[in-house]
Amino acid sequence: MKVATAAYPLDQHADWSAYSAKVNHWVAEAKANGAELAVFPEYALMEVATLTPNALGLQQQAEAVAERYDDIERLFCDLARAHDLYVLLGSGPAWAGRKLVNRSSLVSPSGRAVRQDKMIMTRFERDPWGISGGGPLRIIDTPIARFGILTCYDGEFPLLGRTLVENDVEVILVPSCTEALSGYWRVRIGAMSRALEGQCVTVMSSVVGDAAWCEAVAKNTGAGGVFCPPDKGFPGTGVLAIGGMNEPGWVYADVDIENIRHVRADGHVLNRLHWSEQSEALKTVETCRLV
Repeated sequence: MKVATAAYPLDQHADWSAYSAKVNHWVAEAKANGAELAVFPEYALMEVATLTPNALGLQQQAEAVAERYDDIERLFCDLARAHDLYVLLGSGPAWAGRKLVNRSSLVSPSGRAVRQDKMIMTRFERDPWGISGGGPLRIIDTPIARFGILTCYDGEFPLLGRTLVENDVEVILVPSCTEALSGYWRVRIGAMSRALEGQCVTVMSSVVGDAAWCEAVAKNTGAGGVFCPPDKGFPGTGVLAIGGMNEPGWVYADVDIENIRHVRADGHVLNRLHWSEQSEALKTVETCRLV
């Protein structure tokens, strides 16, 4: 399976046609380079807020995107069908009843979609932005792989990743949006840790560049990357592919699903299998004083 993961800059758009043309160009480029899966980043959808001229503040822009979420999802379903590949359309604010959540959708070449809401919110998302955590955590079974989605901060929590791999997820998608280099590395370290613990592949996408017109994503730092367990058949660095910092464009990697299964069954180490031994090891804990 060839994966394309984005380092994606946000733009202001005059109208829906301009936005559609941009994302069509990106998806078409990924397909032309042989990708079967294209992964856009967290809050990639915020550029749609520029289509609502009076949406200037945090809340107004979030609601402007949320009002269009269904339309955006339909657009990406059409693109996935037209270009014959799977697409994670990134994420953006969406309505879940009367609250706003941070939602992404994985869409298939058949034009169908599965939605995943971010579960654990950052401090900024909680206050002042007012974005709420959602759920449930979904296992997405497809003909090319079994997927899970851990949006940005979610990827820093091992029990979420553990739940996915216990349900035989092979590839975890980690769409991210981080302001500073430290934020990028927190998410990247989380993605690499989930790949190690779960003996799976993680695919991290990033928003890059400045978007001064949107307070929520005004400054962005990141790169696309695909990570793996440093074990048989994979690079010893745990890195299948990595893009240049803040360089817009796709990063490509070939992901061998059978090799994931092989490492889980007969790797140099068996982290996924041996996870439960932590509980036994922690039944006795001693505090020792040393002076």
